[in-house]
Amino acid sequence: MNKLDYENFYDKVGKINGWDFSNIKSFSEGVRWELYEEVIKKCKVTDVLLDIGTGGGENILRIAPSLFFLIGIDLSSGMLETAQSNLNDSHAQNVKFFQMSSDDLTFPSGFFDIISNCHAPFCSTEVAKVLKSGGWFLTQQVSEADKLNIKKAFGRGQAYDDTDGTLKEQYIRELKEAGFSEIQSFEYDAIEYFDRPEDLMFLLTHTPIIPNFGEEEKDFEILNDFIEKNRKEKGIQTNSQRFLIIAQK
Repeated sequence: MNKLDYENFYDKVGKINGWDFSNIKSFSEGVRWELYEEVIKKCKVTDVLLDIGTGGGENILRIAPSLFFLIGIDLSSGMLETAQSNLNDSHAQNVKFFQMSSDDLTFPSGFFDIISNCHAPFCSTEVAKVLKSGGWFLTQQVSEADKLNIKKAFGRGQAYDDTDGTLKEQYIRELKEAGFSEIQSFEYDAIEYFDRPEDLMFLLTHTPIIPNFGEEEKDFEILNDFIEKNRKEKGIQTNSQRFLIIAQK
C-alpha cells in the first residue's frame, strides 16, 4: 500500500465507521514491548518529539507529560480531525498536530530530539534530516506474517505474498544509508484473541489487513467459517507479529 492509498483508505473508512477502537475486546499473549514505553525510556523532560503517522494522537497524548513538546503528523485529514478532538478533550498544552507527508518533513534540520513511528510509512532520509545528532528514532511495524491464518483463509491480504522479514531488512538498510550509526531490531509473534465476531469485524473494516474487505458477499461467508474454525476457549485466535527498530543518529 503506497502513501496515497494509505491516506485514501483511512479517510474513507473513518468517514464511514468512525475511529473508536476502544470498544474492541481483545488481548495478546507474548507481546515483548509497548512502543511508547520504549520511547519514554529514550526521552528527557526537555526533549521535543515528532510522531510520524500519529493517527488519532492517543499515543503521544498519553506520554505528553514526559516531554517538553510533541508534534504529531499524519497524511489523513480524517485521522487528524480525531487527533484534534482528542487533544481538545485532553487539555494538553504541549501537543500540536499537522497534516504532512512523511516524504517531506517541513521542519528545521535537527529540530527533534526523538522521533517515533507506529504502523505507518516513513522516509529514512527525512527522519535523519530533522533529527538531532545523537537523537533516537523508534519505529514499530507490522510484519508480513501478521494475521497469517486470516490471510490464508481469504487467500489474500496485506503483504500476503511477501517474504516475512522483507520490510524490516529494507528499513534497516535505508536507515544505515541515511547515516544512522547504531541500529537494533527486535521481533515478536504473539497469540491474539478477539472476544467477539464483532471485534474482528471492526478490525477488518478499519485496517487494510484484507484489501477491500466486505465488498464481496463471500467475504462474510469466509469470515464466518474462519471464526468457527479458530474459536478457542480464550476467544477467536489469530497472531500479532511486529518488529521494532531502535536507531541512533
